Amino acid sequence: MDEQTEVSTERRLTAWRGSRRMLGSAPGLETIGQRLERLARQAPASYDLAEGTDVYGDGVVGELERRVAELLGMEAAAFFPTGTMAQQIALRCWAGRTGNRTVALHPLSHPELWEGGALSAVSGLRTVHPTTDPRPPNADEVAELGEPFGTLMLELPLREAGFLLPSWDELTAVVAAAREREAVVHFDGARLWECTSHLGRTLPEIAQLADSVYVSFYKSLDGLSGAALAGPESLVEEARAWRHRYGGKVFQQWPAALAALVGLDRQLPRLGEYVAHARVVAAALERAFAAAGSVPWFRVHPGQPHTHQFQVWLPFGAGRLTWAGVVLAEETGDTLFRRWREPGVPGVSMTEVTVGEPGLAWTPQDVEQAVRGLLARL
Repeated sequence: MDEQTEVSTERRLTAWRGSRRMLGSAPGLETIGQRLERLARQAPASYDLAEGTDVYGDGVVGELERRVAELLGMEAAAFFPTGTMAQQIALRCWAGRTGNRTVALHPLSHPELWEGGALSAVSGLRTVHPTTDPRPPNADEVAELGEPFGTLMLELPLREAGFLLPSWDELTAVVAAAREREAVVHFDGARLWECTSHLGRTLPEIAQLADSVYVSFYKSLDGLSGAALAGPESLVEEARAWRHRYGGKVFQQWPAALAALVGLDRQLPRLGEYVAHARVVAAALERAFAAAGSVPWFRVHPGQPHTHQFQVWLPFGAGRLTWAGVVLAEETGDTLFRRWREPGVPGVSMTEVTVGEPGLAWTPQDVEQAVRGLLARL
């Protein structure tokens, strides 16, 4: 990256915080004081603040667990400080119950890419891959996997492949194929909340296809942190014991639990609206890049987003694109894209687009104008 395109973290945050328009919010754009003020303002509508703080998971944490179990149609749910911990424990518990420590999952899934090999190093599990293609596995691939496995883990949506989802029929077929192999099914549902539009089913209908489900509170619900593991009562109780062994029985977690409840009340009902508008934004991006004579190649992936998040690929260096986006924000007040990265071929960059509440105000014409402004600054 040359000197012209080096952008400091401070400059990026200043530009983004000063924007009059952006497609979605992001962590780090608020100060600590602003985030505390917002939580204090929003929380009374979701929980009685006259109640005492939690102690080792009671009170507001217990209420959050009850809400999640009800929303997903599961017998029980347990709060975890991180999704990484929740998921590793779920897979460990299922390995003990099935007697098979092999987990079938996609090589682009979170445990394989972002957890430092913890499944094997911490829990003694091993993984196999039904497919290496950048898409969810299909039923034939699960049925024909060449060795036994105790658990099939499906990431819904598959983030690294472009927030991709199977169709409902494909999903039910994959689950049925795993059952035929006498395996249990676990959903990595960090972003399960926004899957209902594409799958055409309710949250309980989706969740109950699996034996257990993990969900996150900060990825789509604007929470501070934390996750939940939902499933049969006996599994959740066993997971609570392992949570304690892993160091996840935290003394007080009320800020994270409060923020999660606020997210369930304020963000969850609007996710379908965000998904619908993400498709409008994606189509506008397609038109704008296609009309630009300065872009030899581009990709909006998937062309019709499955959730309110998708990828954009351009044939320029990541540093150059990030720099141009910061300059666009500084000069026009529009933050179209944030950080870019070069995940494969040097000089070909990808960014993830999230359309949230701020993005609903963008018309297709606004998007197209911002693209022209970005390309002019390249």
